[in-house]
Amino acid sequence: MGEPRAKSADAGSGGAGSRASPRQVAAVACGNALEFYDFLTYAFFAIQIGRSFFPSSDPTGSLLASLATFGAGFLMRPVGAVVLGRIGDRHGRKPAMLLSFGLMGIGMTGLALTPSYGAIGVAAPILAVLWRLVQGFALGGEVGPATAFLAEAAPPGRRGLFVSFQLAGQRAAALAAGLIGLVLSKLMTGPAVDDWNWRIAFLVGAAIIPLGLVLRGGLVETLNRDAAPEPHVLSGRSLVLLAGLSVAVMAGGTIASYVTDYLTTYATATLRMGKSVGFAAPVASGLTGIVFAPLAGWLSDRIGRKPVMLGSWALVLVGVMPMFVLLEHSRSVLALVALSAGLTATGVSAVACLLASLGEGLPMRIRSGGLGLMYSVAVATFGGTTQFMVAWLTHATHSTLAPAWYLTGAAAVAFLAMLAMPETAPARAGGRPQQMSTARIAA
Repeated sequence: MGEPRAKSADAGSGGAGSRASPRQVAAVACGNALEFYDFLTYAFFAIQIGRSFFPSSDPTGSLLASLATFGAGFLMRPVGAVVLGRIGDRHGRKPAMLLSFGLMGIGMTGLALTPSYGAIGVAAPILAVLWRLVQGFALGGEVGPATAFLAEAAPPGRRGLFVSFQLAGQRAAALAAGLIGLVLSKLMTGPAVDDWNWRIAFLVGAAIIPLGLVLRGGLVETLNRDAAPEPHVLSGRSLVLLAGLSVAVMAGGTIASYVTDYLTTYATATLRMGKSVGFAAPVASGLTGIVFAPLAGWLSDRIGRKPVMLGSWALVLVGVMPMFVLLEHSRSVLALVALSAGLTATGVSAVACLLASLGEGLPMRIRSGGLGLMYSVAVATFGGTTQFMVAWLTHATHSTLAPAWYLTGAAAVAFLAMLAMPETAPARAGGRPQQMSTARIAA
């Protein structure tokens, strides 16, 4: 018997069968969360991982080496997006998601079990970089098929909400990583903190991989290979323009996301706040994202994608500098939590709506690979360098406000790019998703 299929979200796609059940949609979002848990855990434990694999007499040098390794994983994201995204467009969203999830489990376990520099010397940082490359490849191939699945599984009037579950899952991962880090920092002291707490955090995530594979194994397939060929609605010039605008908007979102994830390191390494205090940031970020991502998706289904995205970037432009100044002067947990929550609320709102917009605007035959590639290029170019850049800028300028200036510039670019993008929400586009044309993009 053939694999069960869900009706495509595209009008006239000819899909057959039932739409994905809420449980299956939750399985995609939870699987996505587990994959992002790995990357977020590395960011939260960057200082300890740096000491394990890159010991140095200069703490800043050790941290920068650790963050450079964190960034190395992003180099493989576009490759993973192309390879696994193409599998998603040719053979189905489900096999692509299963493959990416399995590879992430291998990379996560490998990094957790790699001995420290003190045990095996230079082989330790080499292995760490290799495992990060595997993880980057897997995560790069995850976003496109998962987003395509959610867009195709949703009713036309709820695509923003369904796609937003992916962002909610990512923030749930931030919450889990933050809570685990907080518990471990309380339970383990002395050398054990640097040697074992981050490894335990990785292994906790790896232990859930088999469950995730089982959940994803039961997914329906939303790619309708029997549908009639779609018309060529996107010219080459339109697609290039769309890609450029999308990458610019996505760059702002990913910089906001990774600045938020960096706040744990920022609070402990730059502001000299307590180790356990720093983990308040990801906990606040996780709780906020779980609420605001679906709220933004739901709202965008009713008033359109653009108003939600433009409003989010406007709030970042107005509020990020004052909030960083408040944190720098007060160095309080309340200010750290407020900053983390504010950046998360605006960031997840903008990115959730952008993913929904791309899921509606791209043809089914290139949706998985195209969406994944746009996302991965933005994340690899800007997300992979964000934490290194803000750490380096803070060190070079001796200014604790360097992250705020960096984020403000990114938000300004994203806001301008968003102004040039079309509206795709059916509620604001004549009751049907609009294919993106050169005329509409230029309007």
